[in-house]
Amino acid sequence: MSKLLEGRVAIVTGAGRGIGRAHALELAAHGAAVVVNDYGVSLAGEDTGETPAESVVGEITAAGGRAVVNTADVADFEQAAAMVQQAIDTFGGLDILVNNAGFVRDRMLVNTSEEEWDSVIRVHLKGHFAPLRHAGAYWRSESKAGRERAARVINTSSGAGLQGSVGQATYSAAKAGIAGLTLVAAQELGRYGVTVNAIAPVARTRMTEGAFDTSAMALPEDNSPIVAWLASVDAGDVTGRVIEIEGGKITVENGWAHGPARDLGSRWSAPEVGPALRELLVQAPVPEAVYGA
Repeated sequence: MSKLLEGRVAIVTGAGRGIGRAHALELAAHGAAVVVNDYGVSLAGEDTGETPAESVVGEITAAGGRAVVNTADVADFEQAAAMVQQAIDTFGGLDILVNNAGFVRDRMLVNTSEEEWDSVIRVHLKGHFAPLRHAGAYWRSESKAGRERAARVINTSSGAGLQGSVGQATYSAAKAGIAGLTLVAAQELGRYGVTVNAIAPVARTRMTEGAFDTSAMALPEDNSPIVAWLASVDAGDVTGRVIEIEGGKITVENGWAHGPARDLGSRWSAPEVGPALRELLVQAPVPEAVYGA
């Protein structure tokens, strides 16, 4: 395999199983040194006492790669900072952050508890923000010191966050937030040599197997070559994009692009709104809802 990432240092969160594990193995196979993060929780985010990150590190080192275990709670601000520092102390720097950690607690909206909402939003959205914030601060400091790195961030959104998914209000809201965070981070960090993109992967994992029929779904590792390329120096001209992946198909999402518009030229009266808005809605039909990763 080509050494697309030779000499580069990566963090992959939620890398003990599923898509995260596949990402860690793919990056290592291309030459990256990898901090393999996994908190070792169940699908619902409950502590299991397991250490799946150790198994992944074992696979990487057995194949001749470099990797280290990290068991941080990525939504804990200080633990996320320590994870970034671990990469710097262990491997001499940080070039790649793959934010992947997450879990689901699916409920219809009216049955969702406050605790379920808080926990899912925390691990997905804050669990993206905290590592990105600390990694971004490091890259800014490096850039200002004249040591700019060709840094890459790959976040994990979902079709559920882009088009919505019945029974997944909390998960969809978190994943939509991640897409928005990606756009802002790409604009803010670009001046320091950092690109920030997001993928919306579709794969057969613990997260999808209990929700619907996954027999025709792609495997977790089918998503990882795209992540490896986005993590490379060669991907410096791609940033602020959300890319949906389904097997051999990749789709660049257009997001909340401006659609049909009508400018009255003055303040609207309430009775005028209905006819005008309905006319515009005919030109911009609601996209068909899809299930995401």
